Amino acid sequence: MSTIQNLEYHDPFADATKGDDQLPAGTDDYIHIRIQQRNGRKTLTTVQGISDDYDKKRLVKAFKKKFACNGTVIEHSEYGEVIQLQGDQRKNICQFLLEVGIVKEEQLKVHGF
Repeated sequence: MSTIQNLEYHDPFADATKGDDQLPAGTDDYIHIRIQQRNGRKTLTTVQGISDDYDKKRLVKAFKKKFACNGTVIEHSEYGEVIQLQGDQRKNICQFLLEVGIVKEEQLKVHGF
């Protein structure tokens, strides 16, 4: 007596991910906004996970002008291109990304103290 097994893989959530609620191009993952302590009271805000469809240098230029801070784009070996800004800019970055339409609110992950 032999038994036949169905070994084909079926994703039960495949139909749930299809639909009109598609995310902007290339933003399947979260955008992580972190704050890091520097010397004394100085802090550094990092933004990781923005899609390659967007020019990060132009985003930094807009951030610098709007938030009156300095910033740069660095190449990280594990995370790719990461935006760094001086000061605690977490709220400002969240508002800016939502206003421009780069990201939806569910995609933002804000880390820090």
